[in-house]
Amino acid sequence: MCHYCGCRDIPLIKEFIAEHERVTDAAGDALRALEHGNVERARELVTVMAAELASHWSGEENGLFAVMRDDPEYTDYITDLVREHRELSALLPALDLTDPADVHTLKEAVHELHLHIAKEEDGLFPASLTALSGEDWNRSMAAWREAHPGEGAL
Repeated sequence: MCHYCGCRDIPLIKEFIAEHERVTDAAGDALRALEHGNVERARELVTVMAAELASHWSGEENGLFAVMRDDPEYTDYITDLVREHRELSALLPALDLTDPADVHTLKEAVHELHLHIAKEEDGLFPASLTALSGEDWNRSMAAWREAHPGEGAL
């Protein structure tokens, strides 16, 4: 994540980044659990990842992505990010963590997740600072709140 543009100070972006950190923490913990032979703990953590990502993606896709997708400069970029969301969403619940091939697939997926997050944090989030109007931010924050009921206001 860049530290030069100031997007980390925007409450919505700060929430997205916190969600990224929770997911990557759970992913790392799941991989470490597998290294220690604790398949049950790894399954729990993959479930945590999937739940966190579901609300995170809903907030992104129905808010920030929906607003920015209207600009042709970002349409293809966002389409690719949404495709990556769908791929990981389908993958996580299908994993058999007792199968070494699926464990390898999870490791690759976690690596890809880090790359995906970099595309958002180093590309799309800084771009949002100049691309969005006040009303766009309001729409984006409303979508995040809808995806995270009971988690407080931004």
